[in-house]
Amino acid sequence: MPLSVQLTWLFVLAIPVASVAWTVTHEEIFTELRGFCSSKSQACKTFVQRKFFYLFTCEYCFSHYVAAAVVGFADYRLLLPDWRGFVLAWFSVVWVANVYMSLFGRLRLDINRERVEMKVVEQVAEQQESVAVPEKVKSFRGNRAP
Repeated sequence: MPLSVQLTWLFVLAIPVASVAWTVTHEEIFTELRGFCSSKSQACKTFVQRKFFYLFTCEYCFSHYVAAAVVGFADYRLLLPDWRGFVLAWFSVVWVANVYMSLFGRLRLDINRERVEMKVVEQVAEQQESVAVPEKVKSFRGNRAP
């Protein structure tokens, strides 16, 4: 397979990996699962159990397992046609997926910041408007003849 096709597959396969990893570890639909796993990751007695449950709370950790499944399902190899190509593909897809998640997280942060700034501007405008109305009323009354 040509290198350009392999790189296209790399960037395309990272999209579902990032999407699934972000959704499971951040979105509201999995809040209960994350809460359960978070408490189990701190309360379980064995190291393996704690780490297993922690996996569902960390997008970086979870993306490794999702990437392994996606790369295996797609039978994707990067640069080499054997098991080494699978390992290269696996870690490369994880890396690209985490870049995507970082960019998405930054975008969401910027959008939320803009929303907060817009609310503050609206509140200031409303306060200025409520103060300006009585002054207009005073000036209107002042122009009338007694």
